[in-house]
Amino acid sequence: MSGGLKQRLAAGETIVGTFIKTPSPIVVEVMSLTELDCLCLDAEHAPFDRLAIDGCIMAARAAATDVLVRIPLVTPEHVLNALDCGATGIVAPHIRSAEEAAALIAMTRYGHGGRGYAGSSRAAGYTTRTMAAHLAASAEHTVVVAQIEDPEAIDAIDAIAGVPGLDALFVGRADLTVAYGAETQDDQRVVSAVEAVCAAGRRHGVPVGMFLARASDIPHWQGQGATLFLLGSDHGFILAGAASLVAAARG
Repeated sequence: MSGGLKQRLAAGETIVGTFIKTPSPIVVEVMSLTELDCLCLDAEHAPFDRLAIDGCIMAARAAATDVLVRIPLVTPEHVLNALDCGATGIVAPHIRSAEEAAALIAMTRYGHGGRGYAGSSRAAGYTTRTMAAHLAASAEHTVVVAQIEDPEAIDAIDAIAGVPGLDALFVGRADLTVAYGAETQDDQRVVSAVEAVCAAGRRHGVPVGMFLARASDIPHWQGQGATLFLLGSDHGFILAGAASLVAAARG
């Protein structure tokens, strides 16, 4: 594994990744040939079952690529599955309160009431690591990202950002647009919500990330303190590549 994603986030480095929507290890293998900093398997909105997540993480790890999993629901079994398969970390959708953020962090941590232990997982080296070594590696490398995409989360953003153990806040701008009843992601209510998340991140020293439909918007949000950008997807790259090819062929 390339490692260090947790440390790079904490250091304020700009991280650029993309979503993987196709549950195929081959797609992950191909995308790992790029200069992207990380990949995020979208198990929330794409048809990733446990076996598909496992295969895609295996491909990413073989290429020393950091891989996050956006889980479909914030439950212990989904967190456990992704991390046992060897994911670098979790992107958790719809975190609305400090209590939900604290519960998420507990699901990712070993200890009483937290993540269940198995030395036979890929993450633990299939029994080749001692328990102590695996616990230490998990604490050092596991990335926990809370997705902020509800008006309730914006209202509670300072409390959420103040929960110890979050590696980043990630703005779900499309969901906020829908939740506010806005027509576009450029609606001032949505923009103000994103600004509120960035401000809370600055106040509490928590990195902030987001999906942007326009890469040209990156400098603006970097100015607001955002450093994690998950942009586009494998589906988008396929469509854009085909459109470019047709345009070039037809003049």
